[in-house]
Amino acid sequence: MKIRIKFGKYGELKFIGHLDVMRYFQKLMRRADIDICYSKGFSPHQIMSFAQPLGIGVTSDGEYFDIEAHSTLSTDEAVRRLNEFSVPNLPVYDYRLLPDDAKTGMAVIAAADYIVRPRYPERVYFDIKKSWDEFMAQETILIDKKTSAGEEELDMKTLIYENEADEGSISFRLSCGSVINLKPETVMEKFFEFVGYEPAEFELIIHRKELYAAAGDGFISLGDMGTVIDKGFSEDDKGDN
Repeated sequence: MKIRIKFGKYGELKFIGHLDVMRYFQKLMRRADIDICYSKGFSPHQIMSFAQPLGIGVTSDGEYFDIEAHSTLSTDEAVRRLNEFSVPNLPVYDYRLLPDDAKTGMAVIAAADYIVRPRYPERVYFDIKKSWDEFMAQETILIDKKTSAGEEELDMKTLIYENEADEGSISFRLSCGSVINLKPETVMEKFFEFVGYEPAEFELIIHRKELYAAAGDGFISLGDMGTVIDKGFSEDDKGDN
């Protein structure tokens, strides 16, 4: 059976890289006694796939990884047990059953929500909301972007699906995934270039809020693609759940 787990990343752990996060959750699966499947062969490893690695220095409310399991606890019990053995700045929020034919989060991810704000607001001499609205009012915003087909010039506006700004922050939903992945740093670099602002070192505080798959003309969060597990069961009696 396939399980999707949602977690957050905060505080000083934003400086921990993806490989360390992956190793951490491998150990957490064992400590919490999650009945995860292992690959075959001479060097078995846990069957675990992360949706989208988080950049160093970025915090998040909505990170996901998928596992395969022989049996499962209920959603409530699994979340409780995982958090019992977890650390405060890597909380587990959800644990859901996926359909048997579900693709991994890594394969279906299409968009991500971010909120960005300046680390040194006293340096910002321009009106963020007014300047952002003017920036997004441009007919095109061209960038050179490496894609799966090579490097090409893209209109960044087509990769920003939603956006909003206020006096102190900017929120946007960006194209995300293996085909075209637009980083929030790239967006802000073009915005600062438009405004004529010279950012300080480590200027931005970046927070990822959620990850999405495409769904018709819109998006669905990776978590909502799964279902809450009311009671634990094994693969053999899955049909009775």
